[in-house]
Amino acid sequence: MSKALVSEVLGILRQFQIAGSLTLRKEIKNVKEVSPRMGVRLISFNFEKTPYHIISDASADDDVAYLRELILAEKPRAIGNFVRNPYDERTTYGLRHKFKDIYLFQERPAKHRIDIELSQRYDDLSRSTIQKYIKAGYVAVDGTVVTSTKHDVTELDKISITLPEKKDTSKEELPIVYIDDNVIVVNKPVGVLTHSKGAMNDEFTVADFFRRYTTNALESSRPGIVHRLDRDTSGIIIGARNDETALLLKKQFSDRTVKKFYSAVVDGMPKLDTALIDLPIGRNPSAPSTFRVDPKGKQAVTAYEVTASNGTQSLVELKPKTGRTHQLRVHMQYLNTPISGDRVYGDQKTASRLCLHAHQLEITIPTSERKVFTADVPVEFKAMVE
Repeated sequence: MSKALVSEVLGILRQFQIAGSLTLRKEIKNVKEVSPRMGVRLISFNFEKTPYHIISDASADDDVAYLRELILAEKPRAIGNFVRNPYDERTTYGLRHKFKDIYLFQERPAKHRIDIELSQRYDDLSRSTIQKYIKAGYVAVDGTVVTSTKHDVTELDKISITLPEKKDTSKEELPIVYIDDNVIVVNKPVGVLTHSKGAMNDEFTVADFFRRYTTNALESSRPGIVHRLDRDTSGIIIGARNDETALLLKKQFSDRTVKKFYSAVVDGMPKLDTALIDLPIGRNPSAPSTFRVDPKGKQAVTAYEVTASNGTQSLVELKPKTGRTHQLRVHMQYLNTPISGDRVYGDQKTASRLCLHAHQLEITIPTSERKVFTADVPVEFKAMVE
């Protein structure tokens, strides 16, 4: 954009008494000139966060409807009004400039929610991620932090996203149970996430640890991950160190050829020492992040055996035949013997942690070798039932 054109725009703004004598050229931004038809000039620009359009047309003769059509042809969604001629007591809009009538149209920028505006500006981010950024205080409008997703903005507002630096987890370690060229097996401690739940997460995860040892899914937040354990569940997790192994392991989990064994302490004592629970599980509509036994849900099968009990709490071995979310916790709750320390499906006060531990995993690894990986039952589990 030429300095001469910007100077001309500034002069016209001063004629219409929109800009003052102290206004600088640099305050006029995004100047663009087109000629929609012979003898017509249309200059569009932004001034003080407002879009304007200047029309130079000797034949317009103050015909606002005709002038508006010229603008809408170039910018179909433009909403606003023509600025009145400040030197004419009548309601006129044309003003002489360089021996021609000129007209100035002032847009009213459409306002909409900030999360919607950001989703248009950053199409690589999901709207839910953007909403999390806003609520966490990472988004600012013209330098002022905004935490409401309903805050109104326009397309001209300066909106910035400033994310905190991700915490350095390079020195964090997990106990490795087994490792070779194709798989890595760790004993996940209580409180560690299997993988990041979203863009906001900056805590150390099993996936972060696997990233050091795998070439699988490095572009994602789940490198090497082929199955998962809840944050509050401890025990065996196997990871894939390459793409071929990831396909092999995932297929076994989906085909249910993996044998999984869990140890758990439950409140009370099941009526039967050993049994097979075959009860479908579905999402709880009143609490969508949780699940429940539901006749319309998906099939869920769990075998259990009581191995020790003191009458108040019992140590049980659980063998899930299917892999539904929260399956073991929901099934044991349904028997009125929820897993001790379960803050969602039981009583958090009965234990210092969720007493669920994945202590054994039997699976086929590359070279067609069937392997059994074991993590000892936590000593506190046994102590609780003595």
